[in-house]
Amino acid sequence: MKTRTEKNQEIQSQLEEEQKQEYRKKVVCFCLKLIFFIILLFTIIFLYTKYCSTTGLIVKEERIKNEKIPNSFNGIKLVHFSDLYYGSSISMEEVKKLVKIINIRKPDLIVFTGNLIDPRYKISTKEQEQLTKELKKLDTTIGKYSNSGKTDKAAFNTIMSQSNFQILNNDYDLIYNNDNNPILMIGLSSLIKKERKIEEAYRYFKEENHNSNIYTISIMSETDDLDTILNNYQNDLILAGNSLNGQIRIPLIGGMIPQEGSKKYKEEYYEKKNTEIYISSGIGSPDLGFRLFARPSINFFRLTKKNSPN
Repeated sequence: MKTRTEKNQEIQSQLEEEQKQEYRKKVVCFCLKLIFFIILLFTIIFLYTKYCSTTGLIVKEERIKNEKIPNSFNGIKLVHFSDLYYGSSISMEEVKKLVKIINIRKPDLIVFTGNLIDPRYKISTKEQEQLTKELKKLDTTIGKYSNSGKTDKAAFNTIMSQSNFQILNNDYDLIYNNDNNPILMIGLSSLIKKERKIEEAYRYFKEENHNSNIYTISIMSETDDLDTILNNYQNDLILAGNSLNGQIRIPLIGGMIPQEGSKKYKEEYYEKKNTEIYISSGIGSPDLGFRLFARPSINFFRLTKKNSPN
């Protein structure tokens, strides 16, 4: 027969075992809730970065002020878009919306800085014709310009040329508007494809009758050689793409996904060597197909002569 002490010890042991079982149940329940929360959180992040952050085009408006801007270009509206990556998150319907968003602003100049079609996407002849038809609808009072990016192939030249874009690959154009005081547009080809010829692109400044004080806009896709350009050539405004502004951006840290050719300069704005540099976040979502805090966007600029009342 068990003594009172033994019975008390047995009861105590049972209570302790019940407490352990209850604790284990709580731990298991907490772990299951935590796992569920983590799965839910990652699902929300996945859906947001895949389907929300890649849609809903943002228009970023800026006023560019410079005393070198001719009077005839004072108030000119310029739209800059980049990295369409058609076939990624961008369908023909998205292209149609893009055209409407741009045209409603009645731009005088339009600039596209490369990467027209997603490299993984096989565009059909019919789609190519449709894409040309839509881009041709982009309307300006002065002109449309483009340079090629790292993913652009033969279809790019065909589509952009037939859409009435003037392709500036290592080339320049003097742009006039109602008088004889032009601005200079310089376009650079792809750095990654080793097609970029900086000296050839900036050859205007070696011509005998060049204007050393001309307002100069340079357009390009990749920017890893930007220091060389800024140190050796005159620029007032540079418009670039390719970086997607890091594609996935973390507050206080910045872009997390560096694009080849745009590892140093991937933020949306810089000012160096008296040059304003705007880098588009682009429109399509290539590779991972994700975006976070780097929404698709276009840039909408108004060129203003400095000290002008307008």
